[in-house]
Amino acid sequence: MSGPHRLPNFSALRAFEAAARHQNFSRAAEELHLTHGAISHQVRALEQELGTPLFVRNGRHVKVTADGLRFAHQLAKAFSDIATAADALRPTSASRRLTVSSIPSFAARWLAPRLGQFIDQHPDVEVVLQASGQLQDLVRDAVDVGIRFGRGHYPGMVVQRLMGDVYYPVVSPAYRGGRLPATPAELEQACLLRSVEPWTPWFRAAGLALAEPSGGVMFEDLSMLVRSAVDGNGVALVRHVVAMQEIASGQLLRLFDIATPCPDEYYFVSPPAAAVKPQVQAFRAWLLAEIDKFRQQQGA
Repeated sequence: MSGPHRLPNFSALRAFEAAARHQNFSRAAEELHLTHGAISHQVRALEQELGTPLFVRNGRHVKVTADGLRFAHQLAKAFSDIATAADALRPTSASRRLTVSSIPSFAARWLAPRLGQFIDQHPDVEVVLQASGQLQDLVRDAVDVGIRFGRGHYPGMVVQRLMGDVYYPVVSPAYRGGRLPATPAELEQACLLRSVEPWTPWFRAAGLALAEPSGGVMFEDLSMLVRSAVDGNGVALVRHVVAMQEIASGQLLRLFDIATPCPDEYYFVSPPAAAVKPQVQAFRAWLLAEIDKFRQQQGA
């Protein structure tokens, strides 16, 4: 065995690999349960130690450099090797582990509140829930199940449609002192909150010729969009699954009886080797049953 190598700080390596994979410090922070500032500090410290930039920064937007991307791929493989070696030392525990990756909004607002029921039914299964807005390499990252919001085209994977969703506008009861838009046309005078989901299809369904909103904050995380609407900052176009909790509690009001179907839908995605695992099959059966109950409750 060769002598010890001088290794960079392991926490900094994890922070960098997550930031490079997401191309976003905030998402890396969410994955590692750290702050945006902590990720930025650790990445800068790693750059100083290595003597080379790993990201090109433009305000809060970052892009990994070519050298950084190669380094990130090597780190991902190394982390996977470490996890595999550790699992080999605890085969009983590893055989019961279920790793699930989901888009953050679905993980936080639909899946996590129900996951305790699956754990109660399968106490021998250790569930690892990862929230990621990026399309992970499920095989490389040793993920058993990915819950994706897309068009269902995931080559080489076992894919099953779960359910669709719809868009509609919501607003806080306190927005503008309670002077809420009474008709769709009055949205032209409202502050429309922006996200990665465009307003234009809903405008057309409502018979409006409004242009897509521009300027202001662009929310990539729909949970943050909902939070901004709850705080009374404007009218948000939301997916039902994401906003239903705040609507049920009265923190948000749905505006108008007009909804447009989402072009994307929720899918269960699993690598073929993982799909045959007993815990994956049990999770899929439970998830489909929960979605069936949810759709019946919603009258779908």
